[in-house]
Amino acid sequence: MTAAVWTSGLVKRYGSFVAVAGVDLEIGAGEIFGLVGPNGAGKTTTLRMLATSLTPTAGEASICDIDIARRPDAVRRVIGYMPDTFGVYDDIRVWEYLDFYAHCYGIGSARRKRIVNDLLDLVDLANKRDAYVQALSRGMQQRLCLAHALVHDPQVLLLDEPASGLDPRARAELRELLRELRSMGKTVVISSHILPELEELCTGVAIIDHGRVLAAGPIEAIQARFRRGAVARVRILGDGDDLASAAAFLAAQPEVVAVDVLDDGRLELALSGDEAASSALLFRTMSAGHRVAAFVPVASDLEELFLQITGNAEPAA
Repeated sequence: MTAAVWTSGLVKRYGSFVAVAGVDLEIGAGEIFGLVGPNGAGKTTTLRMLATSLTPTAGEASICDIDIARRPDAVRRVIGYMPDTFGVYDDIRVWEYLDFYAHCYGIGSARRKRIVNDLLDLVDLANKRDAYVQALSRGMQQRLCLAHALVHDPQVLLLDEPASGLDPRARAELRELLRELRSMGKTVVISSHILPELEELCTGVAIIDHGRVLAAGPIEAIQARFRRGAVARVRILGDGDDLASAAAFLAAQPEVVAVDVLDDGRLELALSGDEAASSALLFRTMSAGHRVAAFVPVASDLEELFLQITGNAEPAA
């Protein structure tokens, strides 16, 4: 897979403060890739360097094989950048807003008209074409700013907290729009702290804290690398004595690290070993006479994985 975005040792310092401490990324063309981290982790600074609005202190980076330091103007032709605090001109109409930015890219008037119409259809704002920007809801303004980032048909989109401040319906609409952009061949890089949104949307993520990439790749691969052990939830048929007997039996098994009784009466098991070991444990439990109604592995979500990976992270020197 061709790298649409590549960085090596990317650093940004402000005096003695290190905002980004040597970020290495390789994002394939056509991916929706998330930069995950708390406020102050270095996500926004990394995106601003990729967008050529900040000059790196050290390191290298390229977008679509174009060096961001040597050819910033060429980079700006292939990226669409949507910052975390977007600005809009309130006292112009929606179509005028997009027409203005298309004109800034040197697009002729006939082609601009077609582009504006197509973008308004894409972001579902065609019915707001003649509305003033200030009359739009936040979600609509967010979609308008995304349309602004698309006026020159960029190959790579850099979106900083695009779902910030949106209600659940607007976030769902944004997710569908980003999937559609990916289907059109765009590469999308998203910075966000809304972890469930990224888990559902992204093909890969980079977990960033204190200016460093602590883990990167598909979520499943990161889980396999950092997961401390499997977790399963077990439902036992019977009364309290049956539950206690099953819990005691399971606690004595070599694959079981710990057993907890949940509020709903299920048992949660922390397990060591692979799927074959879990299968053998289930067989032995049922053979011992315990009536197992359900034995369900629990996948670690992105939030749990993030907390686990960043728990021991230290600030950059």
